[in-house]
Amino acid sequence: MKKQEMNEKLLDEYTTLIDHRLEVFFDEVLEEAKDYHPFVYDVYLNIKEFVLRKGKRLASTSTLLTYKGYTNDLDDKILNVGVGIELYRHSILAHDDLVDTDAMRRGGKAFHKIFDYDRRFVEGVAIFAGNIMYALSIRALQNSGFQEDLTADILKLFADDFQSVNESQILDILFEFRIPDAEEWEIMASKRAASLFNCTILAGAILAKAPRQDLIKLKEASSHIGYCFDIQDDIIGTFAAEEDYGREPKWDIIMGKKPLHTVFALEKADEEDVEKLKKKGDLDLSEIEEIKEIIRKTKGLERAKEISREHALNAINIIKKTKLSKETREFFVEFIKFVSESLGWYK
Repeated sequence: MKKQEMNEKLLDEYTTLIDHRLEVFFDEVLEEAKDYHPFVYDVYLNIKEFVLRKGKRLASTSTLLTYKGYTNDLDDKILNVGVGIELYRHSILAHDDLVDTDAMRRGGKAFHKIFDYDRRFVEGVAIFAGNIMYALSIRALQNSGFQEDLTADILKLFADDFQSVNESQILDILFEFRIPDAEEWEIMASKRAASLFNCTILAGAILAKAPRQDLIKLKEASSHIGYCFDIQDDIIGTFAAEEDYGREPKWDIIMGKKPLHTVFALEKADEEDVEKLKKKGDLDLSEIEEIKEIIRKTKGLERAKEISREHALNAINIIKKTKLSKETREFFVEFIKFVSESLGWYK
């Protein structure tokens, strides 16, 4: 069996474990909500549906695998933490979808599109539901069963990275209205996906009582993985086919997003093309295709790919130097390679 296929099988196995534990967690939460108010109970039912939509549980799998990579075990405590990881991740997604005005999330409605009321109401509920998911993630961590000092370390890790990812999102939306340079883009991205990978990977390592030197290495590797992943995700958001992406990739262009490939294009484009790259809003298909072509001809796309691949290589080299088990090292190495190699699909 090829290594990538083994990774897929492992992801499926861990996804099943986490989904089962999420079901148990929500049974308790829903029982409590039922005693409060029928509509709030309905909100919780939709939170459960939102979190449990089918998909790969990469975030919690990263935590479980890192923990197992040092302990050679998967116990109830770390599965409880996996629940917290998924709730934490989905609290960010609910807010992110609202800000980006996305209508869909993993085959279903974005949370701010679920209820059939006016805009103020549905957007307000999405904000509050995202906050509830974050609160539930803290509850799952507090009740995970780990000793108090370790739990305190994880709660601090969650709080720090949640603050970081929200800071990065502020800059991300700011860049829709101004042009960052590559250095400013890097500052923004240092707290975007990098914060999520730092939270999920470090959580498993801290709870497994990994060596201090490994914690330092994994923090650095997480940063490189985050950059690699962010650049690839942004490229998908501009250049992927709709049937592969699940929504129209042109949306990032319409929103005026400034991914790294666009930042590079803006640096090299002539004055006329810069004005075209700055367009956003109600663009027709020919204008969108013209923007893509400018990004290609200025080598913005290729330069971004090169940066992503450099981060991937750095992450792989660091992970190979840790004391993680061979299984866990191979999982992360193959995942990073897949992200890096998939850049070649988008032209």
